[in-house]
Amino acid sequence: MRISLFVLFFIGNFLQGYTQEEDFLLLKGKFEPITEDNLYKDHQFYNWGGSIIKGEDGLYHLFYSRWQMDFSAWLTFSEIAHATSSSSNGPWEYRETVLKGRGKGYWDAITAHNPKIKYFDGKYYLYYIATNLGEMEYSDNDLIATHGKSLDQSLIRKTLRENQRTGVAVSSSLDGPWERLDQPIIQPSGPITTLTVNPAIAMGKDNRFYLIVKGDKPDEERFIRNQAIAISDSPVGPFQMQPNPVIDYQDTEDMSLYYDSENQKFYGVFHAHEYIGLVYSNDGINWKKPFNFKVFNKEILLANGDLIRPDRMERPFVYFENNQPKTLCLAVKKGEQSYTVFIPIAFD
Repeated sequence: MRISLFVLFFIGNFLQGYTQEEDFLLLKGKFEPITEDNLYKDHQFYNWGGSIIKGEDGLYHLFYSRWQMDFSAWLTFSEIAHATSSSSNGPWEYRETVLKGRGKGYWDAITAHNPKIKYFDGKYYLYYIATNLGEMEYSDNDLIATHGKSLDQSLIRKTLRENQRTGVAVSSSLDGPWERLDQPIIQPSGPITTLTVNPAIAMGKDNRFYLIVKGDKPDEERFIRNQAIAISDSPVGPFQMQPNPVIDYQDTEDMSLYYDSENQKFYGVFHAHEYIGLVYSNDGINWKKPFNFKVFNKEILLANGDLIRPDRMERPFVYFENNQPKTLCLAVKKGEQSYTVFIPIAFD
């Protein structure tokens, strides 16, 4: 009995210390039920994910992906759109389309997808992913023919996937104009191979910029993706890939990155197959799972008590205001619809 009590005492104190010392961002259980105002749907487009920033006009600005035809057309015909709202939780009103594929001859010739909007040193930076087919001749009909095909069934689709990279467009205003860089800002190396996609970026206390991107796991026959960290003195690079991955112990993607200046920690929120998860780092280079790393199951509670159980739920983005999490933004696919959900966070 003494041994059992000692073990229980030790474990209790260990867990309490673990939570107090390491897990400052306790998101689990902080999410409120949603209403129709928290769903951003467009019956003419597939809406997918988003990134929120508050503008000088007092409005909240959402940058998100949208496309038509078929859900798989995100790789061929996605565009990045801009919407506004008086609340970070919606409802949202479409304002304009800001980026599309630039056409042959550019690294971002085809599609513009998965944006992240940031404000650094007086300018806005819109990070996004795109792809190209190099010197290959093709038409829009050739791209359309890839829809619904697997990588093994379509050489074009396989090439489009492998040529995906991350870039950035810069503006002094959220209303543009946006000036794109002529080259991607990061290439696959170190802990990732094949592609660099789904960027998340934050500035640390050292005024350097920490960029997380996803790529394929090297020397792996299974379809598993790693997440890697790269660092630069500038928000447009060049970025130096770090040798240690952020996550390589399971298949994850879609990081949302935030630097907590009060606790001097980086937090990353990501999606796995069954849940939305959390990792943290003291230095932006070495990453760990906190005790409560599973922060959200893949079901969404409505205010009337019903549940949305999506076929897919991805692209988590946590919007912070005054150093507090305010909104969890998620991309949802249910049947033939895809839309974006904005979940209020009740954070003390």
